Amino acid sequence: MTEAVRVPIDGGWLDGDLDARPDSKGVILFAHGSGSSRHSPRNRYVAQVLVEHGFATLLIDLLTPEEETVDDQTARLRFDIDLLAGRLTAIIDWIKRRRALAHLPIGLFGASTGGGAALVAAARRPQDVRAVVSRGGRPDLAGDALPAVPAPTLLLVGGRDPVVIDLNRQALARMRADAALEIVPGATHLFEEPGTLERVATAAAAWFDKKLAVSESRSPARS
Repeated sequence: MTEAVRVPIDGGWLDGDLDARPDSKGVILFAHGSGSSRHSPRNRYVAQVLVEHGFATLLIDLLTPEEETVDDQTARLRFDIDLLAGRLTAIIDWIKRRRALAHLPIGLFGASTGGGAALVAAARRPQDVRAVVSRGGRPDLAGDALPAVPAPTLLLVGGRDPVVIDLNRQALARMRADAALEIVPGATHLFEEPGTLERVATAAAAWFDKKLAVSESRSPARS
């Protein structure tokens, strides 16, 4: 059921893998982390679990093939949060134009730097993005966009990733939306330890199940 897609952007395109069923209850757009791509085995595992829970998933590169070549040499573009968030908003707009997906609520799943980009995109498309999950993410990189994010947000961080735990706590304190931090015991930054990625996938599915299909009228922001 996986379909190769290309999302046009200025001067090129973004390659993606879309898995959508006629009865999908929402579409989850993945924002991969620094130096990764739509082929990330961790994100693909999470996507598989989300599909099993009834969601459509879109794993997509946020850089064009030419940009990937440059980034492999410089590692510069992978930290350009404004650029990555702009790509996510372009993909969200593409989803809204695609007949089979346009009616579905949209969730974002970000990893590493993709977590920061996902939150900026959620602030830029407040009526479209209904929920966000960040895995080992850098929500702090969203900066001044954090208080403007209306989407319910779950921050998942490994218990053995103390620097990122602290950065997530700082970001959480700036958010006004319905947001929570969940620490996965025994996990390091990449969630490579047995059972930890499974816990991430289960938590993400539960969050999207609970938050994604809410009505257009959002609950009041946290004080």
